[in-house]
Formats: sequence, structure tokens, C-alpha cells
Amino acid sequence: ASAGDYKAIEKVSEVVKHTRICSLARARKTDIDLAVDAVRKAPLQRIHTFIATSELHMKHKLNMTQEQVLDSAVSAVRYARDRVEDVEFSAEDGGRSDIDFLAKLIEHVIDAGASTINIPDTVGYCVPHSFGQFIHQLMTKVPNADKAVFSVHCHNDLGLATANSLAAIENGVRQIECTINGLGERAGNAALEEVVMAVNTRQDLFPFSTGVNPKGLVNLSQRVSEITGFAVQPNKSIVGKNAFAHEAGIHQDGILKNRATYEIMRAEDVGWKGQQIVLGKHSGRNAFISHVKSLGIDAKQSQFESAFEYFKRSADAGEPLTDQQIMQWFDRANGQQSEPLTETLTADASA
Repeated sequence: ASAGDYKAIEKVSEVVKHTRICSLARARKTDIDLAVDAVRKAPLQRIHTFIATSELHMKHKLNMTQEQVLDSAVSAVRYARDRVEDVEFSAEDGGRSDIDFLAKLIEHVIDAGASTINIPDTVGYCVPHSFGQFIHQLMTKVPNADKAVFSVHCHNDLGLATANSLAAIENGVRQIECTINGLGERAGNAALEEVVMAVNTRQDLFPFSTGVNPKGLVNLSQRVSEITGFAVQPNKSIVGKNAFAHEAGIHQDGILKNRATYEIMRAEDVGWKGQQIVLGKHSGRNAFISHVKSLGIDAKQSQFESAFEYFKRSADAGEPLTDQQIMQWFDRANGQQSEPLTETLTADASA
């Protein structure tokens, strides 16, 4: 797309030695030549070429017929395959393409040398059930489908990118194109961390492995966020700071008794440190007392009860107590300080 893109791919190819580096190119010889040159230093190389296949795109964007698109796709794949051993082909806007034309085109590009076939939901239009059926029917219609790995590339315009990707896995797809934190055009793409943990967590539905070490997900997410300047929303699944946080009293009580009651995966397994009990106005007595004890405070039950009442009053006023305030209260309750905290807490609560 630009000289900057070329340099970025070239640099990645120099640095990364154990992962296949893929360079994307339109179905044009000049683009493919640049893509091949950009990955020349990578030990493992792939060229990914694409052209739109939906009637809407062919007519209004490409101004090409189905026959012309088919010829361009086959020529591009054959040209790329003469230069690298690993070629992927994408049918842009595949989710809105005529299935019979798409099957015919895929059959021909596999014969031309494509070993990976990608069906993108380019505009985030598809929904899981019908998209899964579409993938299944498409693979059934392609006579040489067993000669290639099928892939999907889903956008998140309706918030369904990960769900569509998982539906595709259920129907024979074995490659998911995704991004860290779901970054991507418009509303973004399927998030790598969501796909990985969905597969890991629901092995009953997805009995596969990804080769991704999930313990690096949080650190990776935070690093990408810092570099790109795109903040991760607090309630983002897996990598959001609230993803494993519990404030509701009922949830906290269950977590303290058995984490599996409210956690389907362990925070530590994706890179967070331990369980996160958040003290707020919805917190229960057991969570508060457990947290106080975790601060190393040894007190009478009556003191715990009194502190909990003050805590709830302050939290309802929108000013939850800090750990330092809690420790100060117990110090004063034990006579180590003369100033009564009851007046301070009451004033804080009323404020």
C-alpha cells in the first residue's frame, strides 16, 4: 500500500525467524513483485493475494465481469506461486458473494497453486449461524477443497467478528485471521485474544490447539495499546482491566468459595495476577472481611462489622475506602491513634 508498509514488512522479515511472514498484495503483478521482495529475508514466506468476488464489488468497484475476476485471480495466484512456495488467496467480500461463482473460482485458484483459501466477511455483514452454513456449503461445493486450508477474516461492524470466526471453525475452517485487541478497519477485526481463549476454554466445541501461549496475551495487548495509542476499553474481554474484576457481593462470595463459580478461565492464564476483588457499593460482607484480612489485619468480629458498615456508607456516597484508610481505621479502633475515625468516615460519607 505504501513505501512505509514495504519497509515494515521487510523489517519484520529480518527480525522474526520462527513464524511465517505473510505479505498482502492485490491481484496485480507489480504488487506481487513488491510483496515478494518485502519478505525475501524471512526464512518462512507467504504471499497473500486477493480480489473482490461479490457482485456489488465487481460491478461498482472493479467494473469487471465474473470471467475477468476469475482470470485475474488465477493469474495472480499462479504468478505468486512461481515466486514463493506458500500462496494464500482471498475472495474479498466473500461473505456476500454468490456461492456457486465463489466455489468455481476457489477450485481454479487451488489448481493454480493456492494452499490457503480465505473467505472474508469484509464488511462485517454476516451472522454466525448463516455464516457457518455458508462456509460448510462452500467447502462442500469445491471438489478440491481438501488440497487447501480454509480461513476466514471477519470484521466487527455488528460486533460479531469473533462469533463468526468460531462458527467458521465449527464448519471446517482451520485458520483465523485476527488482530491484537481487535484492531482493524472501521470497527476492527476478530480479536486474537478472544479467539484463542474461546478455543482454549471450550475444548468440548473446539478440540484444537492454536500454538499461542495465552500467558503473554495481557502483556502483548498492553504493549500494542501503548504503541498504537488505541486504549483498551476496561470491559474488553480477556485483556480489559475489568475482565476478571468482581464487585457484586454475590459474585464475590462465590469467587471466595470457589473461583469456578464465576470465572470460566483463570486470570493468571492470560497474564493477569490473581483474582481481582473490587470493593464498591455492591460488595458483600465476606469479600470485605476477606480483603481486610489479606492486608494482614487481625481484629475482633465486632470491629470487622463496624468497619464494614462504615465502608458501605462511604461507598454509597461514591467514595470507597482505600486500603490505607481501612488500615488507619483498625489502628485507631485498637487504640493506636486517638483521633476517632467515625467522625471522619461519617463526614466522608455525607460528602
